[in-house]
Amino acid sequence: MAEEQLRQAVEGLTITKLLRRNAQEFGDLPALTAGIGPDAPTLTWSRLRAEVAVLTRGLAAVGLGRGNRMLIAMSKRPEHWIADLAAVHLGALPCSTYDTLSTEQIRYVARHSAATVLVLEGEEQLRRWQPVLDDLPQLRSVVVLDPAVAPAGDIRFVSYADLRGDEDPAFETLTDDITPHQPLAVVYTSGTTGEPKGVVLSHQNVIYESLMQDHLVPLQEHPRSVAYLPMAHIAERVLGICMPICNAGHVTICADPTQLLPALLAVRPQGFFGVPRVWEKLAAGLRAKLATLAGEQAQAVALAREAALEVFHLRSAGKEIPAGLAARMGQLDAQVLRPIRAAVGFDDCWRAFSGAAPIPTAVLEFLAGVGLPVYEVWGLSETTGAATVSTPEVFALGAVGRPGPGIEVKAADDGELFVRGPVVCHGYLRADGGVDAATDAEGWFATGDVGVVDDRGIVTITDRKKELIITDGGKNVAPTKIESLLRAHPLVAYAVAIGDRRPYLTALLVLDEEVTPMWARANGIDTTDLTELAEHPAVLAALDQAVAEANEVLSRAEQVKSYRVLGVPWTAESGELTPKLSLRRKTVDAVHAATIESMYTRGTTG
Repeated sequence: MAEEQLRQAVEGLTITKLLRRNAQEFGDLPALTAGIGPDAPTLTWSRLRAEVAVLTRGLAAVGLGRGNRMLIAMSKRPEHWIADLAAVHLGALPCSTYDTLSTEQIRYVARHSAATVLVLEGEEQLRRWQPVLDDLPQLRSVVVLDPAVAPAGDIRFVSYADLRGDEDPAFETLTDDITPHQPLAVVYTSGTTGEPKGVVLSHQNVIYESLMQDHLVPLQEHPRSVAYLPMAHIAERVLGICMPICNAGHVTICADPTQLLPALLAVRPQGFFGVPRVWEKLAAGLRAKLATLAGEQAQAVALAREAALEVFHLRSAGKEIPAGLAARMGQLDAQVLRPIRAAVGFDDCWRAFSGAAPIPTAVLEFLAGVGLPVYEVWGLSETTGAATVSTPEVFALGAVGRPGPGIEVKAADDGELFVRGPVVCHGYLRADGGVDAATDAEGWFATGDVGVVDDRGIVTITDRKKELIITDGGKNVAPTKIESLLRAHPLVAYAVAIGDRRPYLTALLVLDEEVTPMWARANGIDTTDLTELAEHPAVLAALDQAVAEANEVLSRAEQVKSYRVLGVPWTAESGELTPKLSLRRKTVDAVHAATIESMYTRGTTG
């Protein structure tokens, strides 16, 4: 029944029509606030749509049209939302880019997308994009928010302000001309097995995803939320742009992620999605605060946490909550736990999700113990974000929930999970502008993740079929790219990138047993013993340079922050390599666990 209700609710809707609805029916309500504090400017729904209408005409004037692609390199600010939505009204495909991309990654995305318009914020963005601008034959216009940075004499550059004139008289026609299955935007993947892929999402994809989440875990009307993730991330595209349009919510922009706590305290969001690192930091802060309690206050908190955790575990097991426990929990929460949550801005949060990477169950249990149950979701850019959702009614600790209404998940013979349903993307963008299907003939999308589905329909992810690192900040990183750059140095026989569920990337470098002794003699070093050379200052200096050079062509999330040099060769017999001399990553993790851990407890290089 839920599936049919959702399909009927989504029928005929587009982001453009929903934006018009909001302007007409909720015009005076806040839509977008840029920052916190009494002076933070707010756009109402009517004003936001008016700004979009004005820029739509301006973008059309510089050559943006139906089917074109537009790249946005801008921080989180209202103009980012306005530019994105203006492109959507023209039938073009906006795509936000990460501000951590290297020059080569910028070149690839820009050329592959064949973008005709690029929107840049200011000097920092222009500095990073300048080296590739003359290598983009399709590029017609570069829109800059700061006109002072535009190179003199380059006719491609136009200021954002100059595009703001009168509203397009055909704006209402543009609004109506967009169809539900029409492409809405492009989100580039992290390139786990090669170059990044441009995932094309439709209006139906994002609206179904948004209404599905609201159906599974309802919030009050016009919910408050905080936008703090990168705009290029699938989660922020859905949660920061599309879902608030669907439910006429109020988004507060947190441009600086380090200011997330003040933003949470100011906004007190009803719904919040956090990558594991955010929840871990929150739990650590609350633990420190609770450790300062004493006497009767500490005892009251301990009793309340015990009751909350009991409720959480019963729900996780799919069991009924005894009436007495439920009543006691209600009183304890109001009197004891809610004030604790209020200290971090979560006293009014009804939907707390974690995704993008696995989260330690101990963190989930701690947060549940203060009355903040956080539920895991699972999905990819290709599934418009969450394909499975844990809810207060149905979840299991360590699992990622059940498929949403209308979504199917199955496991193949090798355990790989396949997804089918209305959230599966339109396809992958081709360099010529076409779109290749991402699914097989029956509509199934191969996720690359391995897992199981239990008798309650709850999905548990057990492994990743593709060799992919997901940091605890939720960033997807392909290790083979990093490792190939490090192995380019003659002293390095093998390199392993480390960083899954960790705050940053590190690496193990294994010295080449043939080249290193020769290099040592050539450099006047009086030993050829590999274990000694692994600690020699000259070797470490050479490898420092190798890592630095690799980092220059890697994005920030891919860069190696620390490394260790190993002077014992790896072989199939030692266990780190297969007979084909491929890496056995799990063995490496196990055998060298102490060495790996040292890079996160001390964080020194060499």
